[in-house]
Amino acid sequence: MGTLRDLQFALQLKIEELRQRDALIDELELELDAKDDLIRRLQGELDRLRLTISTSSSSMGQHHVASLRAERRAVQATCTSVESEQLLHSPPLSHSKSQESRRVIEAALRESEWLMSTGQEPLQALVDAAYPATLPQGAPLTQEGEEVSQAFILEEGKLEVSSSGQKVHIIEVGMLFGELALLYNYTCTSTVKALMNSKLWVIEHQTFQRAMQKSSLLRLTQCLDLLHRVPLLCGLPEDTLIKVSDTLEELHYSDGDVIHCGSVGEALFIVSQGQVRVLEQRLAGEESACVSVLSRGDCFGERELKGEAIRLLSAVASGDVTCLVTDRESIQRFMGAEDNSRECESGEPKAKPEVGGAELCDVSSSDVQVLCNLGEGRFGHTQLVHLKEDASRMLALRIIRKRALVSPSQRERVLAEKQITMDAHCPFIVRLYSTFRDAKCLYMLTEACLGGDLWTLLRDRGPFEESVTCFYTACVLEALACLHDRGVVHRDLKPENVLLDQRGYAKLSGFACAKKLDSLHRAWSFCGSPGHQAPEVILQKGHSLPADLWGLGVFVYELLNGSPPFTGADLLKTCAAVLKGIDAVEFPRSISRAAAELVKGLCREDPSKRLGCGTLLKDVRGHKFFEGFDWEGLLMGSLTPPIVPNVHSLLDCSGACSSSESHTNLSPVDDSDWDKDF
Repeated sequence: MGTLRDLQFALQLKIEELRQRDALIDELELELDAKDDLIRRLQGELDRLRLTISTSSSSMGQHHVASLRAERRAVQATCTSVESEQLLHSPPLSHSKSQESRRVIEAALRESEWLMSTGQEPLQALVDAAYPATLPQGAPLTQEGEEVSQAFILEEGKLEVSSSGQKVHIIEVGMLFGELALLYNYTCTSTVKALMNSKLWVIEHQTFQRAMQKSSLLRLTQCLDLLHRVPLLCGLPEDTLIKVSDTLEELHYSDGDVIHCGSVGEALFIVSQGQVRVLEQRLAGEESACVSVLSRGDCFGERELKGEAIRLLSAVASGDVTCLVTDRESIQRFMGAEDNSRECESGEPKAKPEVGGAELCDVSSSDVQVLCNLGEGRFGHTQLVHLKEDASRMLALRIIRKRALVSPSQRERVLAEKQITMDAHCPFIVRLYSTFRDAKCLYMLTEACLGGDLWTLLRDRGPFEESVTCFYTACVLEALACLHDRGVVHRDLKPENVLLDQRGYAKLSGFACAKKLDSLHRAWSFCGSPGHQAPEVILQKGHSLPADLWGLGVFVYELLNGSPPFTGADLLKTCAAVLKGIDAVEFPRSISRAAAELVKGLCREDPSKRLGCGTLLKDVRGHKFFEGFDWEGLLMGSLTPPIVPNVHSLLDCSGACSSSESHTNLSPVDDSDWDKDF
């Protein structure tokens, strides 16, 4: 063993070694910062080169942009409307199959990157509901260009996949294919035919949708039934109990497991299955005595949660036990004394509803002059118009072709979109003034946001600075607060759906996926844009207002990074990336710690734990990412926007109308006339 002097010398050597390492780390960090600066400068050069592309390549660039927009376009699945009671009491679909067939089906489903996240019960429901089909040699299963609503699992035989007459790959036994149809009815891009006599198992889109919906409804009704028995919570309104149910976590215990111990607890436990013995600790050396036995519907921890416990009690599982558990923080959002948070929310300054515009309710086609086309959509296009009596009053006229609305669900969506936007008088939401119709089209007259959309701005300029992102995020936050106050979930928040007005203020648009929630505060459809959908939307297990909080987090990340955090080679790969969660995303160094914390807080996997789930404005406004932001200036309209659009060129286009359509047959209609015309 060395002397004290030897130990001191060794310690000094170690300290010197650590100092040198620290110095090396500092040098490497400086070098990394320098490289980051170089990357930003090169990015700036790249942005300038984009703006100086020659005319010969302009059409190719426009085609590429159109292709990118198409890839980011929102998708919508038709959600089958079924009464909750009818769905809960309907017998499960089941087709007879051998144990080996069940094994093949389940193994194929578990191979899917996104289906493995659905849960055991829905997965077993899909196995039960799969039905057999046979395909003789040479027969086609699906044809390129046709709409498909089924997924398939090959148990026997061999299939060939071809596109445009060219062989793509072979489908072997045990493979799941066409699973995109479980999300929504899609158009095939390839042809599948049998190379030999084959046996398949078929799963319908509607089956998956019903399985997920039934599983979610069953859990919700069971949770509500138990919450109504809890003295601490039974007095809360039904809509509040639904929110509390979202915070409940199911935990399982074995015989003898200590579930809860202590005089002051941090959680509320509700017995869902089994029995729990409550033990009181006696004097030292004595065995604990059983003071009560709890069964389904009983709870413990509520008195300790309020700090009322005076005895040291323990809860121990008697046999297998299942409990629903929520924590103190979640409970405090919804309890009497904690309603101060709601008062704070109502006391927060909010955007005042926009006034005016009533004079536009009776505007007809004879009152407007078409200037030019603003853009093309899936069901029509949008034109820039101005009032003939006031050429300075610019408006946008959205034209929807009736023949494009082929299904009742599409017509219902247009009606819902119209009603939601007509009611939303918010300075941060694109205003809808009136609607028209003729024999062929529907028309929506809205305010004109001449500054373009944020996606185009982001593509042309590159990632935004934090101050710029902060401003646009604040505008969107105010728009979401307005919608959520009305029980409306937007479900398609992305840069394309955020437009700039002439001043440079951002306004939320794109309400094709928006929905006013029902009494259960749930929506079920698979909808929204790839990479921007919340996990619960993808899994179709029921989603609510927190789906927009996830979308807001993705929005912030994309503005700061230039691209969204969740991407993949196709929609299924993108969905799988979303289901892996925000913790699997590597944040670039250009995104600050405060911004990263905001994104991660908004994109938590559990919807009830997302930042802003309790009090949207208070929670998100108070985040340090917005530290120093002038909220009052934003709401008053006195805050200077970071980017002021140059709209003169668009305003000067009145003599160059790009539309040859005549709208002499337009006429204003009452709301009731919309659906009568379909």
